[in-house]
Amino acid sequence: MGDPVSGSFSDAVCARFGLGTAAVGRPGYITLGRDRDLPGERTVDEMRARTHELLDAAWAAGVRYFDTARSYGRAEEFVGEWLTARPEVAADVVVGSKWGYTYTADWHASGVPVHEVKEHTVAVFDRQMRETRARLGKHLDVYLVHSVTPDSPALTDVALHARLAALAAEGVRVGLSTSGPAQAEVVRAAMDITVDGQPLFAAVQATWNLLETSAGTALAEAHSAGWLIVVKEAMANGRLADRNATGPDTAILRTVSDRVGAGRDAVALAAAAAQPWADIVLSGAATVDQLTSNLTAVDLDLTPDDLAELTALTEPAEAFWRTRAALPWA
Repeated sequence: MGDPVSGSFSDAVCARFGLGTAAVGRPGYITLGRDRDLPGERTVDEMRARTHELLDAAWAAGVRYFDTARSYGRAEEFVGEWLTARPEVAADVVVGSKWGYTYTADWHASGVPVHEVKEHTVAVFDRQMRETRARLGKHLDVYLVHSVTPDSPALTDVALHARLAALAAEGVRVGLSTSGPAQAEVVRAAMDITVDGQPLFAAVQATWNLLETSAGTALAEAHSAGWLIVVKEAMANGRLADRNATGPDTAILRTVSDRVGAGRDAVALAAAAAQPWADIVLSGAATVDQLTSNLTAVDLDLTPDDLAELTALTEPAEAFWRTRAALPWA
């Protein structure tokens, strides 16, 4: 197995890219174009089959890091079933999950007022830890507090810190995921948290993409401190996918993509992987074709000039997060 503590993996794909299951563990999510990507009914059985198909394809391509969460509908269940059915696979993968959001959409894709409810309390941790273990068993290498923002009690609750430290003592790498324009502030605050004189957190899953780069410096600091850095939303929930990168705001992405002979998705993912602090960049593919296209980023070496040109895509963090908040669940 790749070591979740060191973040080392066996080859180029394993070392740089993982597969996230947010888009396929539940019928509704905010990725653009889901009506074209997923089965019409999106029944539990259909979504299970799609998830297993993607996991098989990712494994065959060399991916060894798989990401899920309690709030991703039945994604933990689907991943756990796949690992149980593939014992030869289970020994060589790293599985990360997240707690702190409770899924509330009752398997509806849209038309629900709230799809997930966030609560970073000891009670929720205890409940969701039991639920995660029931679904993933021993296959839990990284466990993150989901979507920490500056006001989260995950940064101040000493009783919760004690629970997390006990989990870390069992060999699970404990960390957090971040969202919102204050990601850098959260990462730095988390780096200062200790239990019995030892740093508590050792991993972060943060949003970084060509549109939203504000966390980069803080992520570099965390990487230097030995943290595992996982990049999520490198394609900005589909805004940087080929079919959506069509307007004047993404013209530079199209220019670079055409010049290097790669898809817009691959350029976006390769740009994230080119960050020296990025250990794993997640694909959030919902189809095998998308995953295959995403993973062409492995062989894409963007030049310093390419990367410098792409910086013109960057938006103010507040503007990016306002746009993301307005994306519809579908």
